[in-house]
Amino acid sequence: MQLIPSIDLRHGKVVRLKQGRDEQATVYSDDPLEVMAQFQDAGAERVHIVDLDAAFGEPRQTALLARVVVAAKGEQIQLGGGLRTADLLRAALDSGFDRVVAGSMVVHDPAAFGRAAAGLPGRVIPALEFDDGRLRAAGWCEGTALGLEEVLQALLPFTGLFSEALVTDIARDGMLSGPNIDLGVSVARALGVQAIVSGGVAGSGDVVAAAAHSELSAVIV
Repeated sequence: MQLIPSIDLRHGKVVRLKQGRDEQATVYSDDPLEVMAQFQDAGAERVHIVDLDAAFGEPRQTALLARVVVAAKGEQIQLGGGLRTADLLRAALDSGFDRVVAGSMVVHDPAAFGRAAAGLPGRVIPALEFDDGRLRAAGWCEGTALGLEEVLQALLPFTGLFSEALVTDIARDGMLSGPNIDLGVSVARALGVQAIVSGGVAGSGDVVAAAAHSELSAVIV
């Protein structure tokens, strides 16, 4: 069980959004590199970076992300947010990120995700993000045509290309109300891979509860 701290970047600052809502942002720091150093000093083995600008369809924070890669000093970092094409996924990896997270591609065109993952085996993490049981995309601003069962079935042919899936309960995100462990376990069992659970982690008790399930590989905080 890994504890993965997240650095969510909005207009160059480290923020937390409540349930993904841009109008409900709390700014934690004006210096993402200092936050990265604090997480590394605390022993983080992997850090999750989210470019919220790109997730919301705005220009990518390219210069800042390049500085984050340098600041990582070889530690594992994964990037999510607005990576909606195979070219963008590859570019992020080429820029120095160890892994990339794809959400919109997974729910809008699972076959395209599969082709992208085939070209980058083991380095692309599919993200399944739920709001009241429904899948969301594009920074959680869009609904999707496919239901959960359809998406899971569409992903099954590609499960040999990834070992983890990121599962987020949007209703709990930023609310410190506890993670949706049951959702993560059910997705992991359906796909036959481990799940990273995101959304709602409030304390060590939540991490201990997640660690009791072999289907879960990590929690994001």
